[in-house]
Amino acid sequence: MFRGIAAWLLLISASAWAHESLPAYLEIAEQPNHLYRVLWKTPAVEGAPPAIAFTAPAGCRMVSEGEGPALPGSLTRAFTMECAGGIAGRRIEIAGLPLTLLDVLVRIRRADGAAVSRILRPAEPGFIVGEATESPLQYVRLGIAHILYGIDHLLFVLGLLLIVRGARPLLKTVSAFTMAHTLTLGLATLGVVHVAPAPVEAAIALSIVFLASELALYRRGTVGLTYRHPWVVAFAFGLLHGFGFAGTLSRLGIPRAEIPKALLLFNCGVELGQVAFVLAFLAFVHSLRDLELRWPNWAQHGVSYAFGATSAYWFIQRCVSLI
Repeated sequence: MFRGIAAWLLLISASAWAHESLPAYLEIAEQPNHLYRVLWKTPAVEGAPPAIAFTAPAGCRMVSEGEGPALPGSLTRAFTMECAGGIAGRRIEIAGLPLTLLDVLVRIRRADGAAVSRILRPAEPGFIVGEATESPLQYVRLGIAHILYGIDHLLFVLGLLLIVRGARPLLKTVSAFTMAHTLTLGLATLGVVHVAPAPVEAAIALSIVFLASELALYRRGTVGLTYRHPWVVAFAFGLLHGFGFAGTLSRLGIPRAEIPKALLLFNCGVELGQVAFVLAFLAFVHSLRDLELRWPNWAQHGVSYAFGATSAYWFIQRCVSLI
């Protein structure tokens, strides 16, 4: 059991360095004389950047390369690319993407102002320009991927599920968390509120430490705030997690006219992923009832300590990245 917890901690901690819940962004804007301005952004909250790269498609060449605009939480590169005869019919591909869990939003803007976009995934790392590229569900998929790969967000929801008892209190708690992160997700993505992503990520880790301490104290006979008023805690920390969700969209540089649609669909994806996780957990717990398992005390305490150790490690790691 203890080996299992240790392996779980190593796995979760390693994934914290991978940025797998954040998308990369590639923008290709057409210029005169078959030239294209290219902006390539990869996530960089903490740890080493993901090992993916954009290279010029066949028949094109890089004319110049330099640093892109400084953006919080992102590594940016700017290129000028030349494609004789235009970019239509050429294959855009991201090297190294199949070896990650990342998504990449590709946006191509023509000289006449028209634009198309496509989300690339490890199973589909490239596409041919000119094929059907616009899908209204792409932001929904991005939201689902963000919540399911965003292990810190899922760990917070799991902590709530371990604390809250009863269908009505659980529905109330999850609804409060949903309303809160939807509110701050919208405010941050629309530019009404500006919050630096790195401190938010550190504070999100601290929110899980809080739930872990509540779990540990309850095992010792102390009923904390989360047990008494779980929806209050869920709403308060949900506001914080919403800023974390907003980091995904804000780093993409989506055109202002497209933000409302992207925001709505992305949030739908986040909610779908969250509901799927909650239902899967409840189904798992229900399946164990017939087994009549009796967990020893050290195993019950081990859950809260595993939560606390993992989230404390994230908090320290993310604080170090602020220095």
